[in-house]
Amino acid sequence: MPIRHCIVHLIDKKPDGSPAVLHARDTELGESQAIENLLADLNESYNAKQGKAWGYFHEESGAYPFSGWLTQYLEGAQDFTAFSRQAVEQLQKLMEESNLSTGGHVLFAHYQQGMTDYLAIALLHHSEGVAVTDSLDVAPAKHLDLGQLHLAARINLSEWRNNRQSRQYISFIKGKNGKKVSDYFRDFIGCQEGVDAPGETRTLLKAFSDFVESEDLNEEQAREKTSALVDYASSQARLGEPMTLEELSGVIDEDRPKAFYDHIRNKDYGLSPEIPPDKRTLNQFRRFTGRAEGLSISFEAHLLGSRIEYDEARDMLIIRQLPTQLKDQLKRNKD
Repeated sequence: MPIRHCIVHLIDKKPDGSPAVLHARDTELGESQAIENLLADLNESYNAKQGKAWGYFHEESGAYPFSGWLTQYLEGAQDFTAFSRQAVEQLQKLMEESNLSTGGHVLFAHYQQGMTDYLAIALLHHSEGVAVTDSLDVAPAKHLDLGQLHLAARINLSEWRNNRQSRQYISFIKGKNGKKVSDYFRDFIGCQEGVDAPGETRTLLKAFSDFVESEDLNEEQAREKTSALVDYASSQARLGEPMTLEELSGVIDEDRPKAFYDHIRNKDYGLSPEIPPDKRTLNQFRRFTGRAEGLSISFEAHLLGSRIEYDEARDMLIIRQLPTQLKDQLKRNKD
């Protein structure tokens, strides 16, 4: 991935209310294999993080100045180093106001992936380790611990600049279990949530279940289409990219690439054209299947506990809201 600009600053801050001390770098980092490896590893770690949120900038103001500085940089009014210096000074200020915050190395990287420009911002920490030296001694060594990435954001600059109606050009890592310790980082970016990734993903899976039922697919066909959806969504999640409904529709049915897309639009599920995949929700979307003595049962895992109940003691499945086609067949047989 071509790296346009990259710089690292250090904010020295302990979570005890002490002042945050900034050690700012004066020049950009030069091109090197180490920088490329770092950014590749950072992207891999970031994409794998669960619990990310998607959103867009607050209107520029004194409370949220970041988008204005970013605009000045992109329009050539200031260089990347000056932009990053303004931004990291704002982050330092917000860190001091958040007593629980911990400092670290702050990475700013403007890079290109495919035809898209991104800005990545991450607070990086070190871990203690050991290394074997050239003289074959064992010595302590520090290394960046990208597995413990808790504060980071990625801005799709191309989407922001070219589609002002978008509400999901920023992604950022949310604090776990509703913790407020990371709120200052979101405020530093000036980001507000615009898309509910878990909710949108659940709605998409509901639309898909309805589509499979309406198409009267056999078990093998339904399983193939489910696998195609999950594989596509998981691939997009690994890339850190949203699912595109039209593209997904073509993946699900190559012979009728518009079928699923038309189903979504005709039923008006209220889905956005692009949906950030939520990995937790996707992991729950698998099928339970059983077949024996003329009986075939198959259903998606997310229905268990709602429309389908398993009574282990009585060896029973209780199914609510039967498919319309099945009810019609049962009624005709009864008559």
